[in-house]
Amino acid sequence: MATLDGKKVLVIATNYGVEQDEIVVPVDQLRERGATVTVAAQESGPIATLVGDKDPGKSLDPDTTIAGVNVTGYDALVVPGGTINADTLRQDNSAVSLVTAFVEANKPVAAICHGPWTLIEAGVLRGKTITSFPSLQTDVRNAGAEWVDQEVQVDGGVITSRNPDDLPAFVDAIESALTA
Repeated sequence: MATLDGKKVLVIATNYGVEQDEIVVPVDQLRERGATVTVAAQESGPIATLVGDKDPGKSLDPDTTIAGVNVTGYDALVVPGGTINADTLRQDNSAVSLVTAFVEANKPVAAICHGPWTLIEAGVLRGKTITSFPSLQTDVRNAGAEWVDQEVQVDGGVITSRNPDDLPAFVDAIESALTA
């Protein structure tokens, strides 16, 4: 039996601009560990990923749309980065509402790189200690949180990491939160 059998994870992204490894690696590794992972995009069409915010990456087909899902039936939420993805998601009312709903339901919310922008927009970071891509430090502090420079930071149900190099620790922290 895999460690995450029976666990359901929701991953949200825009249809363009998500950092390739920040969506592909968590989706693949969480599935390998037994989780059922649903990928929700803003629209039903393919997700065009980027590498380093500029080079074309893999294309993924979402399972559903962000507007078509809710917190019910999922055990955790993952918000990948990519500057374009994160900047667009934080302006998407459905994505911001999902973050709020997961936090209010005491379900883990994991965000990597620029992904915490959506958590900032949702107003769920006050009093927390998180990490992110370094350029978000001021935004994190302005949201009432403390920023730290480490590969993964877990504060309550909020799991954060800085960049694709931190993915092994990020995915392990998601697994730990789901098996706690």
